[in-house]
Amino acid sequence: MQLFYLIATFILLQFCSCNEPAEQVQVISPSNLNVQINVDKGDVSIEASADNVNFYSFEYFDNNGQSTTNESNDGLNNYSYAVSGSYLIKTKAHTDYSNFVEQIDTVEIDLEVDTSVGYSSPISYPGYSLVWNDEFDGNSLSTDWTNELGTGNWGWGNNELQYYTTQNHTVENGFLKITAKEQSLAGASYTSSRIKTQGLRSFRYGRIDIRAKLPKGKGLWPALWMLGENINSVSWPACGEIDIMEMVGGAGSNDRTVHGTIHWDNNGHQFYGNSSVLGSGNYWDEFHVFSIVWDAQSIKWYRDDILYNTADISAAALAEFQEEFFFIFNVAVGGNWPGSPDASTVFPQHMYVDYVRVFQP
Repeated sequence: MQLFYLIATFILLQFCSCNEPAEQVQVISPSNLNVQINVDKGDVSIEASADNVNFYSFEYFDNNGQSTTNESNDGLNNYSYAVSGSYLIKTKAHTDYSNFVEQIDTVEIDLEVDTSVGYSSPISYPGYSLVWNDEFDGNSLSTDWTNELGTGNWGWGNNELQYYTTQNHTVENGFLKITAKEQSLAGASYTSSRIKTQGLRSFRYGRIDIRAKLPKGKGLWPALWMLGENINSVSWPACGEIDIMEMVGGAGSNDRTVHGTIHWDNNGHQFYGNSSVLGSGNYWDEFHVFSIVWDAQSIKWYRDDILYNTADISAAALAEFQEEFFFIFNVAVGGNWPGSPDASTVFPQHMYVDYVRVFQP
């Protein structure tokens, strides 16, 4: 009988132990994630720290939605970008692959521009004297320039989408940089800059050379142009407009096509122009020189000293072009001509201007 009780007790104990729930291991997720990101041109270095962490992962996104993921145990990681732009980075602190905390950051990559690449023009021409120039060698705009701000009337007359600020241009490393950003401000979805010499520097006739590297993408509208100094008294288009260079960005030939045009008033708005198309590549790849040669008889447009458009301005109906004109440099976003940016458009975008030079006989 005693043996029977011993066996029964043993079986009961075994039964109880088998049905007893296993002890649950509590997983503690990481906390207090801190991420420090340093950017040096195209090189990104990250230093991450967190509590209760076993390892870190870093996911670097490109502008096509693809990504590269690196892991590290010490929270340190490096990555290099080859193209300027705005990029997402996800930093995760892991207990394991299922338990982590993350932080998402955006970095702006602005690779140094090599001004030696591309076409250059001389500093002098036979029969001409250099009467004014800006080589953008300082660290701010000279007193020959002023800013236009805001959204203008009807989007600067073209239903453009950007808000112009004083914060979207810099002068450094020997060039002017105008930046268009996807950034909300005062009801606009984009910001950019528009600078002019109105009331400060104006010119009639001569040769004008502007060396620039242009942005690219659907909806981008960079322009290097001139308006008649008398615009405040006679309005547009009676003041006249000389577009030394305009480009409406986008796929196909758009990013490799620039336009040279004049606008005037003759019983209403009139215009005349032509285009210059690169055989390959686009105007973002390197610097080009956009020029006009202007006298009382004609305006001629050149791209890298290649003549592509001539306008006869000798008729009385085009008297606007016998007056003084001032410069405007800007990068517009959207508008009647280029249309709006789309999913293919990468921001920020930049226009770099190496110099502007005015020569007169």
